Amino acid sequence: MEIEVRWSSPLPTEDRFMRLLDDVEQGRFEAYRQEADKRRFLTGRVLAKTVAAERLGLPLESVKFDATCEDCGKPHGRPRIPGADLTLSISHSGDLIGVAATPSVPVGLDVETANRRADDGLIEYALSPAEAGHLAGLDPAEKAAAFFVYWTRKEAVMKATGKGLRIPLQSITFSRYDEPASLVSSGDPALDPATTRLADLKAADGYRAAIAVLTTEELSVTEEHWVPQL
Repeated sequence: MEIEVRWSSPLPTEDRFMRLLDDVEQGRFEAYRQEADKRRFLTGRVLAKTVAAERLGLPLESVKFDATCEDCGKPHGRPRIPGADLTLSISHSGDLIGVAATPSVPVGLDVETANRRADDGLIEYALSPAEAGHLAGLDPAEKAAAFFVYWTRKEAVMKATGKGLRIPLQSITFSRYDEPASLVSSGDPALDPATTRLADLKAADGYRAAIAVLTTEELSVTEEHWVPQL
């Protein structure tokens, strides 16, 4: 399965980008208090619409998303185009925003800055006993790097299922942090190793990222850093 991941730095809040937001998206943009959050939201939407327009052969200005949350009805759900053979996942951290695009199969993308710490409490909360065992004996820098390999994989599968943290993080176990990403076991019926595919991504220096797709097909992932031509 051909999977496309596109990365971008935060866009400026210029009219050429702002005009691509519809009224609902404009409202969400204005609701953010921090300028950095506004720019990340804007970038995620513009990047996702650019990818959608290219894959579906549509004019960029005509791409309209429905982001209605299936649980509460508010417009903060996964952006989608009803009826289109396209699934999108948006993630951001620091100064990096990413969009993953697949055919109509569940996909989840996660990116995290690599300079965060991983204390024992966070490790105990997030990792299965087998995963935590893989971190034993590592120095603090190595332990943090390994932890966030697991963390991005877990966030990616949570997004792919749409269940988020309703799946206990400790109930799923991945391959070792230094081995190709795969789901080894799951204690939740929403995730089956036979129908879950993952890949660790390059993203950018200073970041860790992963993608998960609920499929039996093997993944072929391409990553591209986007430069807007608007």
